[in-house]
Amino acid sequence: MNTAELLVKCLENEGVEYIFGLPGEENLQVLEALRNSSIQFITTRHEQGAAFMADVYGRLTGRAGVCLSTLGPGATNLMTGVADANLDGAPLVAITGQVGTDRMHIESHQYLDLVAMFNPVTKWSSQIVRPSNTPEIVRRAFKRAQAEKPGAVHIDLPENIAAMPAEGMPLQQDSLIRSFASPRNLEQAAEMISQATNPLILVGNGAIRAKASEALTQFATELNIPVANTFMGKGVIRYTHPLALWTVGLQQRDYISCGFDRTDLVIAVGYDLIEFSPKKWNPDGTIPIVHVGAEPAEIDSSYIPKTEVVGDISDSLIEILRRADRHSKPDPYGVELRPQIRADYEEYASDEHFPLRPQKLIYDLRAVLASEDIVISDVGAHKMWMARHYHCDRPNTCLISNGFAAMGIAIPGALAAKLVYPDRHVVAVTGDGGFMINMQELETALRLGVAFTTIIFNDGGYGLIEWKQQQYYGEASFIKFGNPDFVRLAESMGLKGYRVESSADFMPCLESALAQDVPTIVDCPIDYKENLMFSQKSGEIACIN
Repeated sequence: MNTAELLVKCLENEGVEYIFGLPGEENLQVLEALRNSSIQFITTRHEQGAAFMADVYGRLTGRAGVCLSTLGPGATNLMTGVADANLDGAPLVAITGQVGTDRMHIESHQYLDLVAMFNPVTKWSSQIVRPSNTPEIVRRAFKRAQAEKPGAVHIDLPENIAAMPAEGMPLQQDSLIRSFASPRNLEQAAEMISQATNPLILVGNGAIRAKASEALTQFATELNIPVANTFMGKGVIRYTHPLALWTVGLQQRDYISCGFDRTDLVIAVGYDLIEFSPKKWNPDGTIPIVHVGAEPAEIDSSYIPKTEVVGDISDSLIEILRRADRHSKPDPYGVELRPQIRADYEEYASDEHFPLRPQKLIYDLRAVLASEDIVISDVGAHKMWMARHYHCDRPNTCLISNGFAAMGIAIPGALAAKLVYPDRHVVAVTGDGGFMINMQELETALRLGVAFTTIIFNDGGYGLIEWKQQQYYGEASFIKFGNPDFVRLAESMGLKGYRVESSADFMPCLESALAQDVPTIVDCPIDYKENLMFSQKSGEIACIN
């Protein structure tokens, strides 16, 4: 057995199903070991796509997704997806090939210090320099990647070390240890919640990772406290729940902003500052905060909790619920906001404008998809509208990257989601800019027999940047580009393409696309004049007295 074979045995021991990546000269030994393993190697068309696939696999399963590249340009291509997983809290293990250790002391073809390069964008980066250390390095990599807060780790394997004889066995996985909050902090949190007049729950992705949806819903319902979720916290509480105030996180005022204006206590549950800066909802740092999470609160001048309840989130919520008393309290102010929020959403249900307004497209998308179906949003102007208007009944059914927020995640992410949930409909929602970044992975999906639908918000430019430019300067520049005929492009690849030509076209096109057994593309012209109209409207929002 050589080191590469021992590495693969260790990966099998970790329960790895797939490795996404590209072959290269410096990872030949690993590829050969994989050929005789239980792990399916998925050859992608770009390393960034491979990393995004591992990223979304990790976010959906809680188990580290694995991606593989060669050295040099292969490794640098991998970095964007690795950084995305790290900032979004998705467990990922990146493995890179490398020159032999006998060439590292001199200037060498394609050589970069990959351990140093990956160090700033991972939780841990290490190189295998002794074959016998492989089991320890792999076990540590997966433990670090999957431990709260999850993220990316990196293993670098020089080609001469990969070929060396190796002895050893995979290490046994550690048992999961649950931690519990201190009774004193539970009592403090319960007392603050009992005394508050207008409390508000802000829930983030940590609650999804902790599978705390049921406990959070019970907590909010029995204490009668409204809930706002971050972009990455969608579905923790059903959007139809009478206390659900939907999504917060746009960089502009919205109806939910009134809730933060009036609240006298924010209960932050599984909330990460990277999801939505507290300076946006607590600019003066005057709102009292109860922090409920698996880890202590991060330091920020606008996020200084009065008490921190650190431990298993579900257990913490139930224990606070046992201690808190709000039976004599009137409905908090946030409850009054829901009718306004709902009315704004329903306003576009019968809209016939064409090109479609983003609100209408998303309203119809929600109507077509079942509650268990999955949407992966790319980054761009459409992401803001997806965050505001696409609502969820279940966690992890609308995935939005809002930590690193990298364009190009939707199509490779949808492929990974379909591998994890082959019986669900999966939709990649992307702008025409994001589509062209990683559309090559549609060939990967076709080759694998993985069918999902990609909806393109087509406006011929970088719509989000145009939105910002118009806000700040009154005009836009350097954001327009040309597009191919997306339907013919799809057909040339062996896919099926649809072009939406009226408001009434979208739902039938989508329903037909979802029924196909090959990847499909729905090209939908979009009217982004709504961007500036929303900015104007948000500035005029009047809070209920």
